[in-house]
Amino acid sequence: MANDIFSTLRTYLTKVSDGEKSATEVAAAVNAWMREGGEALKVKIEDEVERSVTKMGFVKRGEFEALKEEVARLKSTPVRATSKDSTVKKKSPKKTTVKKTTSKKTTRKKVASK
Repeated sequence: MANDIFSTLRTYLTKVSDGEKSATEVAAAVNAWMREGGEALKVKIEDEVERSVTKMGFVKRGEFEALKEEVARLKSTPVRATSKDSTVKKKSPKKTTVKKTTSKKTTRKKVASK
């Protein structure tokens, strides 16, 4: 990056010394070049900050304010219970019985040895 700045300045100084450009033209060109570089750097920094902040789990102020307004709106609207909701009783889950099967064992006779 530093080499780019020095090479650009050398080029402009050469043009001024050769009489191709005036000092004010060179100053205006350098000024515009620096402004463009500053804007590009600003965009890169903003992108990196946003990426880092999102990774950490933070939200933007605008998103937070919108959510805050929505919560306030939801709190202010009254909840009306309908007659169906108030008469509905919760049913307890049915108990099921499990039948156990018994396994039959075969019996063997012991043979006495002689």
